[in-house]
Amino acid sequence: MSGTDAVAARIQVASVQFCHRSGDKAYNLATIAGFVEEAAGRGVRLIVFPEMCVTGYWHVVGMDRAGIEALAEPVPDGPSVRALLELARRYDMVVGAGLVEADGEALYNSYVVAEPDGSAHVHRKLHSFESEHISSGDRYTVFASTLGCTLGVLICYDNNIIENARMTALLGADILLAPHQTGGVASRSPHAMGTIDVALWEARDTDPQAIEAEFRGDKGRGWLMRWLPARAHDNGMFLVFSNGVGPDNGEVRTGNAMLIDCYGRVVAETWRARDEMVCGELDLSLLARSTGRRWLRGRRPELYGALSEPTGRELGPIEARFSADPA
Repeated sequence: MSGTDAVAARIQVASVQFCHRSGDKAYNLATIAGFVEEAAGRGVRLIVFPEMCVTGYWHVVGMDRAGIEALAEPVPDGPSVRALLELARRYDMVVGAGLVEADGEALYNSYVVAEPDGSAHVHRKLHSFESEHISSGDRYTVFASTLGCTLGVLICYDNNIIENARMTALLGADILLAPHQTGGVASRSPHAMGTIDVALWEARDTDPQAIEAEFRGDKGRGWLMRWLPARAHDNGMFLVFSNGVGPDNGEVRTGNAMLIDCYGRVVAETWRARDEMVCGELDLSLLARSTGRRWLRGRRPELYGALSEPTGRELGPIEARFSADPA
C-alpha cells in the first residue's frame, strides 16, 4: 500500500460532466479550461474530465482509419496535451482528460493526467471497442502524483472488469480516476441502461424533471449504483467518476458525475442535465482502516490461479461489447 496508509491528508477534488462537440477540439479544450479556472477558485487540487472529451467519442464508431488519424495526437507532445499541461502548471492542479492518441501506426483511446510539475501520465484503455482501428492498451496505470498520494486510471469499460479494479488497488492506488462516456446506452442486456429520447434532452430547460428522472433512474445512476461504489469499497480506494452528458452521436449520456469514498459512500454527485462540476473533499486518512484495505490484506492468492488462466470463452473487446451471443 502507499504512504497514505500512515499519513492523514485531505484533497479537494472535482469531477466534471460536459457535452463535448464531436471533432471540435478547440471548443472542448476551451470548456475544459473554463472548468479548471472555476475549480481553482474553489481550491481544487485534482480535476477529472470524461473519456475522449477532447476529441469526441461515439462518432468514431464506423469512422474510417483516416478520419480517426486526423483526430489523433501524440502524447505528450501533441497540442492538446501541451494545453492540459499548461492548465496544470498555471493553476497548480492535476488535470485529467481523454483523447485519441497516435503512437506511430497505433491508435489508442487514452487518458492523460497532466501534473503541475510538467510531467504527464497516460493510460491506454484496456478494453477498447470503439473501432477496429483503435488498439487496446496492455498495462495498468498507477503512479505517485504530486498530490502526495497514488493515482490509478481505468477508462469506462475497464471499470466493468472487476479484475482491473483489483489490480489497480494492489498496485497501490489511493484514488481511482474513472472517466466514462456511458449511461443511455443501447445495451444488449434488457436490465442494463437503455436509450433515452433526445427530445427529453432538448426540453431540459422547460421540463428538467423528465430528463433528470431518466438520469437518476436505471438508464443512469440506478445502473451505476449497482456496481460502481463496490469498486471503491471492495478495493479500499476513492473513486472519481466523470462522464459525458447529453447527445453523443444518437445516444444521450447521463452525466451523473460523482465522488465516491473508500467505503463506497457518495461524497458528491449530480444528476442535472447540463454541463456541471461537482466538488468534494477526500479524506485520505480513511484509507488505512477501510474495509476494502483490510480485505485486501486477508486475501489468499494461492486460491486464485484460475483468474489468470484462459477458459476458451474469452472474446475481444469489440466482440464482447457488441456480440448477441450470451455464451
